[in-house]
Amino acid sequence: MSAEPITGGCQCGAVRFRIARLGRASICHCRMCQKAFGSFFGPLVTAKGLEWTRGEPARFESSNVVRRGFCAACGTPLTYEYAGGTEIAIGALDDPELAPPAIQVNPADKLSYVEGLHTLPWRLAGESLAVDAFMTSVKGRQHPDHDTEFWPPASHDKGETT
Repeated sequence: MSAEPITGGCQCGAVRFRIARLGRASICHCRMCQKAFGSFFGPLVTAKGLEWTRGEPARFESSNVVRRGFCAACGTPLTYEYAGGTEIAIGALDDPELAPPAIQVNPADKLSYVEGLHTLPWRLAGESLAVDAFMTSVKGRQHPDHDTEFWPPASHDKGETT
């Protein structure tokens, strides 16, 4: 494991965290994770030694045994909290490559088309001038993938991030 701290946060930067150690990463196919992430599944990793370094998540009790944390400002899914511990959304890590999934859980709710996603065609740069122009015009306003002393920076109003 790297000596670098494991950090992450929400899209807008209002909530940031640090983790001492990552545990097992998983893909959860349950319907609650699908809804919580607004996606086909929920990618999560066990977080040992979780510390909130800027703000804290708002929470929603999605069941009688689970609370889910999210940023109240931008809606980014952050945590899955239960009696066994806390799991962090893999996409909320500054470096999601640190948490390659090791297992898939709750296959009964898995969407029928998930298995075939890797066979879909890719739209590549250069295939559409209109899409390329649109992508070039996008100026991100989300928090950068590293800790910052302040957020948002003064350049945020111009659509720039540091």
